[in-house]
Amino acid sequence: MNILINGIGGPTPRSIARALRWYSRYARYELIGTDINPYARDLYDSTLYNKTYLVPPAGHTDYWSKMERIIEQHDIEIALVQPELEVLAWAKRAEKGKLPCKALLPSYKLAQQLTDKGVMTEILKDTGWVPPSVIIEPDSENFAEAVNTLGYPFWIRATSGSSGLGSLKVENEAALRNWIHINPKVKQFIGSQYLPGRNLACKLLYFEGKFLRAACAERVNYIMAKVAPSGITGNTSFGRLLNEPQLVDTASQVMDHLFAHAGAQKHGFFTVDFKEDAEGKPYVTEVNVRHVAFSVCFAAGGATFAEDMVRLLDGDQCCKWQYKMYTFEEDLIFLRDVDARPLLMNERQLLAEQ
Repeated sequence: MNILINGIGGPTPRSIARALRWYSRYARYELIGTDINPYARDLYDSTLYNKTYLVPPAGHTDYWSKMERIIEQHDIEIALVQPELEVLAWAKRAEKGKLPCKALLPSYKLAQQLTDKGVMTEILKDTGWVPPSVIIEPDSENFAEAVNTLGYPFWIRATSGSSGLGSLKVENEAALRNWIHINPKVKQFIGSQYLPGRNLACKLLYFEGKFLRAACAERVNYIMAKVAPSGITGNTSFGRLLNEPQLVDTASQVMDHLFAHAGAQKHGFFTVDFKEDAEGKPYVTEVNVRHVAFSVCFAAGGATFAEDMVRLLDGDQCCKWQYKMYTFEEDLIFLRDVDARPLLMNERQLLAEQ
């Protein structure tokens, strides 16, 4: 089976490719990768991809002609579309007409709403599922609304982008102004109530109106955390695979609300991120329209979402496709680092200080 994976310079597409290579037994895969960066490492990794291509960015006039040539040349059956800009481009084309190959994508309107954290937060603001939040414009001289609404400390981040872009725990106005000044590429920030509890991710798979798969994890530490003032780089180094049906219930209710607001069919793959307050109540911080960088760790634990997507798009009838929440061995953790294969182990195996 010939599979296209976009944006292979990033950790998330690499995680998906490894999940298919290492943990999927559904088919023999020929993986074709694309990226817009000539320095992307995985463009040159022949152990992971059968063929790779440098392509224009989504939105470029030559983007679709290049993609169509690649898909035709390699007889691509399915695309696993990951970078948000490409998810938006493919979802928009799917809305207007036929895609050049099969892909499991959300509706374009829903994808637009979810890739902007400010818009998503506004949609959910009266539900009790998101923390109190305020949009902060970088060129504003008056931050009184944010301070009066949130108080110090509060959490600030960019309204769009990944990997913890623009994230910081703000303790005072001087820190806020300095942070905005040293992030000139961020066009808009969102400030939210500071939540000191667990950082959780709930992955949800929908297909043609049906909710089919779910799994949960906790992000604990981050790769290269010391280089980020917030300690968050968006790439988890230590995390836990969790069995939390209540979190799945909350995430599915959130998605039901978002589907209804967009007038969209329940279709696509989503990662709902939560942060808990001091009492352990989870609040939604963002909803990704794609996998996340530790997807291969889910696969190692038995939840191979990339294979699920391929099987659904391929029309596999061997499974009855009833709803399933993936469950894991108790106390199962994962450890990741740059250029290293992730490890799964029991948390009791962590070395104690001697």
